[in-house]
Amino acid sequence: MSALRAAKQALRVDIKKRIATIDDQEKCRQSKIVTQMLIKHPQYQRSQRIAVFLSMHDEVRTEEIIEDIFRKEKVCFIPKYQSKSNHMDMLKLTAAQDIQALPVTSWNIRQPGDNEEREEALATGGLDLILMPGLGFDRSGNRLGRGKGYYDTYLQRCMQYPKGKPYTIGLAFKEQVCTAVPVDENDIRIDEILFEDK
Repeated sequence: MSALRAAKQALRVDIKKRIATIDDQEKCRQSKIVTQMLIKHPQYQRSQRIAVFLSMHDEVRTEEIIEDIFRKEKVCFIPKYQSKSNHMDMLKLTAAQDIQALPVTSWNIRQPGDNEEREEALATGGLDLILMPGLGFDRSGNRLGRGKGYYDTYLQRCMQYPKGKPYTIGLAFKEQVCTAVPVDENDIRIDEILFEDK
């Protein structure tokens, strides 16, 4: 294992321990603060086509964000991961209630099924904004994912389309913010991280 991979893996273990100390009530409290920060953000307000992750237990809750996207009549896209590769598509969600009908993957994430016909963001005009999950972030915009490279690969694909790279905002608990995240040339820096900064 390279020194960089070892450093990333050690940081993942450390952050997972930190997140494990946060109870559900505190996760909900911080999630509400981050959601309000996002909803007031000029970039969110002017974005029409938005991709958002369906949160896992150790991530900022995104349910209220998804409801707000539909309330404001924006277009919502969610990830569909290919488990045997680092390929990911962003597929259109027709309504917030649509989520409960989606199948659950082996990672316990809801996502569109293999046989569903859904609009893919890059095939129909690209994205204005991607809300990014991550295990860790630093204030310079470096992001530590779970090691599969889905989002970095997807952002590289975005850059090959006329619209280019969408604006990217990471959503984080304050316990996920690190002094420095180790990165290499394949790691794409994100534009901004929202968290309770105090």
